[in-house]
Amino acid sequence: MPIATPEVYNEMLDRAKAGKFAYPAINVTSSQTLHAALRGFAEAESDGIVQISTGGAEFLGGQYSKDMVTGAVALAEYAHIVAEKYPVNIALHTDHCPKDKLDGYVRPLLALSEERVKAGRRPLFQSHMWDGSAETLADNLAIAQELLEQARRAHIILEVEITPTGGEEDGVSHEINDNLYTTVDDAIRTAEALGLGDKGRYLLAASFGNVHGVYKPGNVVLRPELLKELSEGVAAKFGKQSPFDFVFHGGSGSTEEEIRTALENGVVKMNLDTDTQYAFTRPVVDHVFRNYDGVLKVDGEVGDKKTYDPRTWGKLAEAGMAARVLAATQNLRSAGNALK
Repeated sequence: MPIATPEVYNEMLDRAKAGKFAYPAINVTSSQTLHAALRGFAEAESDGIVQISTGGAEFLGGQYSKDMVTGAVALAEYAHIVAEKYPVNIALHTDHCPKDKLDGYVRPLLALSEERVKAGRRPLFQSHMWDGSAETLADNLAIAQELLEQARRAHIILEVEITPTGGEEDGVSHEINDNLYTTVDDAIRTAEALGLGDKGRYLLAASFGNVHGVYKPGNVVLRPELLKELSEGVAAKFGKQSPFDFVFHGGSGSTEEEIRTALENGVVKMNLDTDTQYAFTRPVVDHVFRNYDGVLKVDGEVGDKKTYDPRTWGKLAEAGMAARVLAATQNLRSAGNALK
């Protein structure tokens, strides 16, 4: 199937919300990790989301120029071609973009898709994220209003993060403290500024103790039940039940119980990066350790071309990451739920 149309993406999100499941959103940084994600979704018979962060886009742009827009556009165009060979629907998304990178990343990409739509074509990406969590909520929502209108014109969904996620990702960091919990008042102010679908559809990354990166049990206190409080608070004021499409950030390392509670309370998208990075790299390290003399030309020897050929260890890396993506679809209950 091709990359999801705006209509298909909306249907994917509606089905997830109604069925209380969520799509893994897998960060990719190369054609190889893209194929690993697509393979994992296909083997699970799950639709899914593939996303590119600012750091990922910079890496994709090449170390000579490190141009984020070039990197993101190049991989998105590639994805539009290769995704047709996979029997699932895939949405393309850009991950965390803070204020200082908007002009060099999300705004140009929105403009590109808006021009495509004006020309009768589909947008290049299906959703973009604005991460204003480092700003005051008033400034965050003011910028979100502007981006949401542009996204609406481009037939794109906007993702907004209204309060911080702990840890660090691509240079944006927040302390792990009591500020990592969105309040009902935060949610009401968001609904007042962005509407509840009438001004354009958006995904809401509300904070319930989420932290990016690797952490051991007990270091982070997740409260996914908070999402229910936010929904009920907004519903009481505006009269719309289940008003938000929630996003679960910092999903790597979460327990099955935490994930289950989040799904029951409206999460339709969960980001995975740390776990899939490890799943991709681990088989490569294993291959190198097992074939040390072949991978390296030790003591002046010639090595073994078949062991250092990137295709040899690259296939192992793809399989390892694909298996982790499949497991994520099972945890999030999207496995077997692909749109036909």
